[in-house]
Amino acid sequence: MLDVEKSVRDRYSNAAQEQEAALCCPVEYNREFLKIIPQEVIDRDYGCGDPSQWVEKGETVLDLGSGGGKICFIAAQVVGPEGKVIGIDMNDEMLALARSTTPVVAEKMGYNNIQFHKGKIEDLKIDRDALNGYLLENPIANELDLQNLEEFQSKMAREFPLVADNSIDVVVSNCVLNLVDSQKKQQLFAEIFRVLKTGGRAVISDIVSDELVPQHMQDDTTLWSGCISGAFQERDFLAAFEKAGFYGIELVKTESEPWQTVEGIEFRSVTVVAYKGKQGECWDHNEAVVYKGPFSQVVDDDGHVFERGQRISVCRKTFDILTKGNYATSFQAVKPLTAVSENERTLFECTGGALIKNPQATKGQSYKATISNTDSGSSCC
Repeated sequence: MLDVEKSVRDRYSNAAQEQEAALCCPVEYNREFLKIIPQEVIDRDYGCGDPSQWVEKGETVLDLGSGGGKICFIAAQVVGPEGKVIGIDMNDEMLALARSTTPVVAEKMGYNNIQFHKGKIEDLKIDRDALNGYLLENPIANELDLQNLEEFQSKMAREFPLVADNSIDVVVSNCVLNLVDSQKKQQLFAEIFRVLKTGGRAVISDIVSDELVPQHMQDDTTLWSGCISGAFQERDFLAAFEKAGFYGIELVKTESEPWQTVEGIEFRSVTVVAYKGKQGECWDHNEAVVYKGPFSQVVDDDGHVFERGQRISVCRKTFDILTKGNYATSFQAVKPLTAVSENERTLFECTGGALIKNPQATKGQSYKATISNTDSGSSCC
């Protein structure tokens, strides 16, 4: 049976010592951000995209599989001193490189907003440095010692997790998710969702395949550690975000040419942005949206149908989703003439389909005003 963790650990430990070109795709980064990053970090960057492009000032960023720290060092400059960047990696050699070069980057920036921790990206509750410290003081000699270790891990996960629930604005990752064992990938996406704040987003660059990867390729340690065998099939990658509860899932970048082709299967780099925040009650604030086009109609992740040019009633949650972020350019917000307060709101029956809203419902049935802009000397032209 293939030991995925060992094959990945061994290859990336070697790659931390000596550059291996086969582990990365050609990626164009903002050269301004690279100026302060030590060359040894740049030489040992094994990514396939640049998720830092979707990071904003003041945010708390979590980089999964941070390696030598390149994306963290770029993100640290973007978020500025008001922001924070956390890197998580399991490879000791890569962590040593990232930690040793952090003071150099911090001095050049004029502030230090970066932390690197040892941890498995599919289990962000366990601080592996703290776990190692416990084992040094409490070596395992018998079954009782093992029970005590398990209790310590359980307490850590419950009371002082490495990454707390709802604490991160943006989770980024650069060509790392494919390296996680297939049986743990669902848990990985659940962890990304857990640590994100409501309204937060995941920005993931990774390798996907156009066809399913056959078992004999999955059993090849060299192909697995080389970002090939563990790649998601294109549709399955997006489906994993859906299953975890994300919405607004968007392919913001797809390489037209494959990075590698193995046995007729094409492997290429993609970057996906996905949002957290559609969970919770649906409340009616008498709000609506109008889909602008260009399609005759669209259907959202919850089955709501939006016909082009038609006022469609939505709950407050859907209203907020469709009038912000990557949806904002496609939908026009229609607010009621008189705002509905929290005390006046009622539950909204989200039944899917198209709930067409009469304009009178927005203005109020007693609205009979006649207003001419020319009366005030203004013009519509």
